[in-house]
Amino acid sequence: MAEITLDSYGKINLSLDVLHKRDDGYHELNTLMQQIDLKDTIILRDRQKGIKIESNQKEVPLDSTNLVYKAWEQILEKTGMDRGIHIIINKNIPVASGLAGGSSNAAAVLKGLNTLWDLKLSQSELMEIGVNIGADVPFCILGGTAHAQGIGEKLTKLNSFSNKMVLLATIDVPVSTAYVYENINLKGIQDRIDIGQLIQYIQEDDLPGLAKNMANVMEQVVIPEHPILEEIKNTMIDHGALGSIMSGSGPTVFGLFDDEARLYKCKEKLEKNIEKVFVAKTI
Repeated sequence: MAEITLDSYGKINLSLDVLHKRDDGYHELNTLMQQIDLKDTIILRDRQKGIKIESNQKEVPLDSTNLVYKAWEQILEKTGMDRGIHIIINKNIPVASGLAGGSSNAAAVLKGLNTLWDLKLSQSELMEIGVNIGADVPFCILGGTAHAQGIGEKLTKLNSFSNKMVLLATIDVPVSTAYVYENINLKGIQDRIDIGQLIQYIQEDDLPGLAKNMANVMEQVVIPEHPILEEIKNTMIDHGALGSIMSGSGPTVFGLFDDEARLYKCKEKLEKNIEKVFVAKTI
C-alpha cells in the first residue's frame, strides 16, 4: 500500500476543570472530552527518506513544530524503522482553536502509519506513543466520549453521546494555552465542577441535564480579555442553545442544541460578525 487517506476529527470539552499545578509543572485536569464530526483529511504517501508536509492552509507549520512531524518521529523511534513519509493536511478545523486539530492530525498519522507500514501496534500502544506528542493525542486516538484526568492522558471511555447538534464559533484571536495556565486563579475557584454528575447525564443520554451544567474554568482568564466570547455564549443561549461554554483554552465557543431550526437561525446571527462558524454533531 503506497497511500492512505484518513479522517481527522476535532474535539470539544463538555466541561473542563483545572485542579492544581503538579510537581512536574503540568496541571492536573478533570475534563470530559467529546469527538465531533468537524474534521480534517490526512493523506499519507510513502517516500523513501525524510518527511514532506503540505497543507491547504498557510497557518499550518510545515516543519518539525507540526505535531504530525513528531508523530512520524515517534513511530520511527518506537519501531526502529527508517522510512520517509509525505503528509498532506487538508484543514477544516480552525488552527489553534481549542478543538485539538493539531493533536487529531498527529493521531491520524500514528494510526495511518500503523496501517500503511503494517506495524501491528495496538490502540493502547498508539495512545502511549501519543502522550509523548501532546496531551490530547491519546483521546484523539480513542475517540468518542471520555473522562480525562492527569494532563488529559488518563482516559475512561464513556457511553456514546453521539448525534448531538453542536454550533461552534471561533474568533480570529490567538489564545496561548500556556498563558491561560499561568494566569488561572485556582484558589479563587469556589465551586468545583461536578464531573461525576455530568458523567451520569452522559450515561443516561440526558442532553438538557449535561448542557445546563457544563462549565470551563479557563473562561475566567480568557473571557475578560476577549469579551466577545461571552457575547457569543449569550447569543447561543438566546437562540435556543441548551448550554454554551468555551472549548479548551479557546478561542472557540460552542453550544449544544436540540432544535435544528434554532441552531441555524443562531448560525445566521453569528455569521454577521464572526467568520468561522460551524455546525457539527457529536460522534
